[in-house]
Amino acid sequence: MITGDQEKVRKINRSLVLNTLRLHAPVSRAQVANFTGLTRGTVSNIVNVLIEDGLVFEDKLEDSKIGRPSILLGLRPDGGAVVGVEVGVDFISVLLTNFVAETLWEVRVETSPSQSQTEIINQAEKYIDQALSIAKEQELRPLGIGVGLPGLVNTRQGNLIVAPNLHWTNVPLRLIWNQRFHLPVYIENEANLAALGEYYFGVARNVDNFICLTSGIGLGGGIMIDGRLFRGGHGYGGEIGHIQRDPQGEQCGCGRIGCWETQVGPRAVLQRVKKEFQTHHDQSLLDACSGDLNNLTFEIVVQFASNGDAICRKAIEEVAVNLGVGIADLVNIFNPNLVIIGGAFISAKDIMQSIIEKTIFSNALQPSTDNLQIKFSERNTEACVLGAVAVVLDDILREMVIS
Repeated sequence: MITGDQEKVRKINRSLVLNTLRLHAPVSRAQVANFTGLTRGTVSNIVNVLIEDGLVFEDKLEDSKIGRPSILLGLRPDGGAVVGVEVGVDFISVLLTNFVAETLWEVRVETSPSQSQTEIINQAEKYIDQALSIAKEQELRPLGIGVGLPGLVNTRQGNLIVAPNLHWTNVPLRLIWNQRFHLPVYIENEANLAALGEYYFGVARNVDNFICLTSGIGLGGGIMIDGRLFRGGHGYGGEIGHIQRDPQGEQCGCGRIGCWETQVGPRAVLQRVKKEFQTHHDQSLLDACSGDLNNLTFEIVVQFASNGDAICRKAIEEVAVNLGVGIADLVNIFNPNLVIIGGAFISAKDIMQSIIEKTIFSNALQPSTDNLQIKFSERNTEACVLGAVAVVLDDILREMVIS
């Protein structure tokens, strides 16, 4: 009979072996034992079970040395399939991968503000069905569905509590999709998943303490502490975009006044350009908007700024300063080794990065900035949906028991 403590130790040891294979494969049993600190006998027993479960393969490597050939271990790509989903403010993204996170199929489609919550969920379900159908064709067992949402998420219950920019409240999405797909469903805030995506597949690999900022309609933050996502007491931690920076400022989508995201999001850049345009008319910019500034996009602003347009460049630079000041506060609070900037701001990296860095290092306390790195995501818009895949793999690979 296995006690609760024994079961907990078994799962932790299993996760140690799986994560070692994820990071270092191909490796031998002896190397796994060295990496994990487990005995060779324990490693061998765990590996045998993982091979039976179809998650790990072994391969004999012949060499010229006298004696038994080396047997190397690795994760099996055909160990299963994972579906990652991101429901953004104006898009749906669905990604299908195998067990080692190699992309098998993906789709990203725009959604309209006129679509209802039900319509968007139904549309996402259609693409999830398509992904699962492809997995079945390739004879891959589905392991789970990870979902990123732009709002407050109760991860234990799998409910979206509120998504201000989507205008959704109290959506039991895990329950809905558990019943719909009969698979494990992991619901998470989009910024947290972006951080997890960077940790598994991006610029934060092997960095255990970092902050990941995502910019889109709003501003989100995923915080990794000692290799684990920081979620707070009830799972709502990391809502850094709603720190109040200006009590006399713009109204935020959450209903409050002067949230940080009203100062630093792409919308803040557009508002600055439109305001400046009133006194400094720019015909070429107006032409790019088909004669209507309501058609102005962040991409147009970045393009014009890169080509030397003074109005657009000034708007981006002002937002970069505001972003740097806020990040400096986060650096003082969390003392990360790395800050990642992702989302829409990636396209403005060449303009923003030096300004952000200078502002951070000028405003944060010096000991907190020792060895601090500021990087832009290399995953563009993929970080969250990759994180949605990672949250499924993370649960399988870690299999940690929360006591």
